[in-house]
Amino acid sequence: MKVDYIMPPGPIAGAPAQAERAAALGFDGFFTAETGHEPFLPLVAAAQAAPQLELGTAIAVAFARSPMVTAYTAWDLADLSQGKFVLGLGTQVKAHITRRFSAEWGSPGPRLREYILVLRAIWSTWQHGEPLRFEGDFYSVSLMTPFFNPGPIAHPDIPVAIAGVGPYLSRLAGELCQGFHVHPFHTVSYLDGVTLPAIAKGAASAGRSPQEVDLIGSVFVVTGRDDGEMAMAADVVRQQIAFYASTPSYRPVLEHHGWDFGDELTAMSKRGRWAEMGGVVPDEAVEEVAVVAPPEELAAAVRARYGDRMRRLSFYGLVPGLTTLGDDGWRRLVAETRGQADR
Repeated sequence: MKVDYIMPPGPIAGAPAQAERAAALGFDGFFTAETGHEPFLPLVAAAQAAPQLELGTAIAVAFARSPMVTAYTAWDLADLSQGKFVLGLGTQVKAHITRRFSAEWGSPGPRLREYILVLRAIWSTWQHGEPLRFEGDFYSVSLMTPFFNPGPIAHPDIPVAIAGVGPYLSRLAGELCQGFHVHPFHTVSYLDGVTLPAIAKGAASAGRSPQEVDLIGSVFVVTGRDDGEMAMAADVVRQQIAFYASTPSYRPVLEHHGWDFGDELTAMSKRGRWAEMGGVVPDEAVEEVAVVAPPEELAAAVRARYGDRMRRLSFYGLVPGLTTLGDDGWRRLVAETRGQADR
C-alpha cells in the first residue's frame, strides 16, 4: 500500500515546500484536488521540488476542459515527472459543469468514456506519428499539424484514474482505466458489495484482470490523544459525512446501508442549516465510514480495513488528532500504514 499526501486548500505558492515535506515524511505521492485552485499547476512545482514523489490529480474535472487541453497538460506533466504522473478525472455534477464552468452536460458516464478514448487517440498520434482521427458522439478531433504536435516522450503510457460512486463509473474503470478514485464517503461494505464487483465486471468485458485497476482511496479517520480530541475529530467527520449525504449523487451509499437520513439532510441544506446537519448523522454511520482509533493504533486499523483493497491511500482532511501528530508522528503513521517499520 502506498500512502499519498493530498495538498490542502491554500495558495499554490506553498506547493514546493509541501512537496519537500511530504517526501521527507515518507509519503509516496503528492496529489491535488480541483477545489479553490487549478489542480495541475501545483504539480509542476512539486515535480521540481521533490522529483522522487509520484504525482496526480484527485481529481481534475474532465468536462471543464476540452480533451485536447487535458491531453497537452497530462503529456507535459508525464514528461516533467519522468513518468510519475497519474491523471485523475471526475465528472462533477450538472450544476457545477453548467453554472460554474459554463460547459456542456449530458450522459456523464458515456461522455467520460469517450473522453478517455479521445485522450488516448491524441497521445498515440503524438507518440507514434499516426494521423489523428476520432469521431464520437460527444467529441471529434481530426487536426494535428507538426507545429502543434509536442512529439514523443520517454513515458507515454499515462495512467488514467477516474472517480465515481455508482456502478457505471466503477465498470468503466474496470474496462478502460488503470485506477479508480474511491470517494471518501464510502464503506467497506459498499466497496465489497458494489464497487469491486462492478470493476471486475468492466474488466471482464474488456478481457482484463481487475488487478490492473488500482483502488486509490481517501479515508476519513477519527483519532486523538484523549477522549476530547476523539470527540472533536468525530464531530468534524460527522459534519463532512452530512455534507456528502445531503447530495443525491452519493445516495447509493445510504441506500446500500438502509440509512434514511439523506432526505432530511438535503432539506436542511436547502434551508442553509449547515451547522446543524452533523447532528443527524448517527454514530453507526461515523464508525462505518471512518477508521476510528487512537494515533498509535491508527495505521494497524487502516491496514486491517483496506490492506487487501487499496493500492494507494491518503488521509482525508486535517481533523483534530492528525494535526497534532508532529513530524515524527507522521513518519511513523506513514511507514506503518505502508507496512514498513521505517523508510
